[in-house]
Amino acid sequence: MFLSHVEKQLDAKRRLLIPQDFRTTANSGSAGPKAATSDAFEGVYCFASIEADCLEGGGAEFFDRYRQLIESYAVGSPARRALEHKIYGGMHRLSFDAAGRITLPDSLCVKFGLSDKALIVGLYDRFQIWEPTAYAAYQAEQDALAREVLSQRGA
Repeated sequence: MFLSHVEKQLDAKRRLLIPQDFRTTANSGSAGPKAATSDAFEGVYCFASIEADCLEGGGAEFFDRYRQLIESYAVGSPARRALEHKIYGGMHRLSFDAAGRITLPDSLCVKFGLSDKALIVGLYDRFQIWEPTAYAAYQAEQDALAREVLSQRGA
């Protein structure tokens, strides 16, 4: 699973070192039958997040989860078409180099203000890549929401 967060340098070629435990998780694969996307690919799938102003990524299981979601809608339905364009049309397959780095697409770096540092945040079954200042603001919002949710449950 993807846990914790780490800030990493983004070099001039937009290469980002992915932590070893994240690389292991991304490449661990499923214990069940292999899906069409669960090949020998050594890297991550990444796209602009639907829920926040960041990149979202993960391994083959991450991609397969979105594929299954899309396939749950009828072919030609507006919902399926929107998800296909957002996910398949925006998805990047980013291979690890020998040092464990991925090269982020220039368009996504520009979109999310990633230039010299990036924060990689583990979210159990996926991870996000944030511009550190943007994440600090988002994290403050999420912390307040988490406190509210727990207080409503009586925790």
